[in-house]
This record gives sequence, structure tokens and C-alpha cells, in this order.
Amino acid sequence: MLSEVLANVPAAQPFKDLLVGTESSDDAAVYRINDQQAIIATTDFFMPIVDDPYDFGRIAATNAISDVYAMGGKPFLALALLGVPVGKMPMAAVQRIVAGGHDTCAAAGIPIAGGHSIDSPEPIYGLVALGLIHPDKVKRNDRAQAGDVLILGKGLGVGIMSAALKKGELRDKAYAQMIEWTTKLNTPGVALADMPQVHALTDITGFGLLGHLLEICRGSALTAEIEWSKVPVLRAARHLAEAGYVTGASERNWLSYGSDVLMPAGDVTLQRRLLTDPQTSGGLLVACAPEAAEKVLEVFRTEGFGDAAAIGRLVPGGARVKVA
Repeated sequence: MLSEVLANVPAAQPFKDLLVGTESSDDAAVYRINDQQAIIATTDFFMPIVDDPYDFGRIAATNAISDVYAMGGKPFLALALLGVPVGKMPMAAVQRIVAGGHDTCAAAGIPIAGGHSIDSPEPIYGLVALGLIHPDKVKRNDRAQAGDVLILGKGLGVGIMSAALKKGELRDKAYAQMIEWTTKLNTPGVALADMPQVHALTDITGFGLLGHLLEICRGSALTAEIEWSKVPVLRAARHLAEAGYVTGASERNWLSYGSDVLMPAGDVTLQRRLLTDPQTSGGLLVACAPEAAEKVLEVFRTEGFGDAAAIGRLVPGGARVKVA
């Protein structure tokens, strides 16, 4: 649907300093301001995926800032986007949403310097996030090379856990795990920008692992080979997926790109549910030279991403994903 919406939108050229626009389905726009600096600009907002307003604010802010890290940049400023049903939502709850966003930005070392608010039928919160990077260090999603190793920074399953939460069947320990990972800033992106052997970078959000991986494949004209047994999955999410929990977005994701995915023979219901699961504030996905894979994993471990794992590789071929 998004592809159709953008089908008639002209390319953003001839703005010679626009290094990344809409042409590559990348995570953020990048505009060069001089030989040493480029600005990364992105925005993201959504309705609550959890009941606690403070957690909602934290998750939404983390998710928005992630796109700066996914380009290899360091965030420096945010603007808040807030919609609330005026007169229907307690002011204390609205204040807690804003506080959650503020605290996440403080953890990232950036201010919320303003924003915009509207009267909305449903609560909405998010950020405009701005970052800085050297123009030569921008990490696009369409520069992967044949032979690259694929590394995923966070476990999958946030969408499935959200589905269980909406039905009142997510246990406290599982909820705590969900909050832990959806509010964990993707800070390794800054260090990855300094590594020339990291060829492509993105983060996993609403299109699921397969959808965002296919964007790398299409932009780089390569085939991805994924080893399912090596894909990290949040502990509670695996059990919930086995119990039948799934989001409607997961099925829509599969219908939109499943023709470009080759799954193994047999019952692959579990794999499909998790590989298409829409992530909120998901992990970074890295395509790097094989000799740099261990160093990339060490960057993740140093930043507290113990679930990070090499999950496959990129090889010559058409733009598709093979799951083994």
C-alpha cells in the first residue's frame, strides 16, 4: 500500500546535497550541510501498544530515535508529536506519556525542544528526531555486498507479545521483557558508522524482519540466505507464537512480500509468524564483510545487546530471501 501511495511522487532530486531521500525506502532522510556534516531527519508516531502511558511514551520515543541510529548517526534534537482526545483522557495520563518521551530522550542525551499537539480521537505520540553524521559515513540500506554476513541486534516477537497483551494474557515477566527491549536505544549504530566494512544498515520495524531484509535485497540486487535456527527470538514470544498468537499486520506483511520469500518444506507457521512479526523499536540489521562480523557482534555486546547474532548472508541472485 505504501508503495502505491508513493508511486507518483517524483524523486527528490535535483537537490544535490540530499544524500538519502525516498528513492531507497531507507530509514531517514540525510542532507549534507557541509563537507564534514550531514543532518539525519526522521519522524515516527503511533497509537498506544501498551496500557501504561509512561511506557507508551518511552517506547514511542525509542522507536523514533532508532531511525537516526539506523543511518549510523548520533541524535542531537527531538520535537514531540502529541495527539490526545481532549476532555476524555485524564491529564495525569497525558503528562505520563510526555514524561516517558522526555526520559528516553534524556537517556539518549538529547532535548525535546518543542513540537506540536492536536485534539485526536485516539492518543498518538512520537517524535521528529534529528541526528548528525559525516557525509562519508552514512549507512544506507542499499549498499550491501555479495558475501556480507547479516547480523540482527534484537530478538523478534514484540508484535506477538502485543497481541497477547491486548487479550489480557501477557504475564508480568513477559511484559517486563517486552518493555526492556522496546525501550532499549539502538546505540550501536553510532559505532557501526565508523566501520567501513559495515556496508548496509537498517532497523526492523513494522514490515518485520523479512520485509526490511527484502528492502536491503532489492536495493542491493542480492539474495539473502537466513538460517532460522540462528534468528534470535524473545523468550516469551516463541511460546506465544506456538500458542497461536499473531497480529493482523503479520498476515498483511506476508501477502505483500511473501512471493519473494522461499520457505523450507513442511509446516512453517511458527517461522512465518515470527519472521513477518511487526516490530516496534526493533533491532538493527547489519550487512557487513565476513571478516568484520565478530567486531560488529562485539559492538553489540559492549552496548548490552546480548541477543545479537549472525543470522545469514547475502549472495548473488535476484532480490529475494531464502529461509533454511
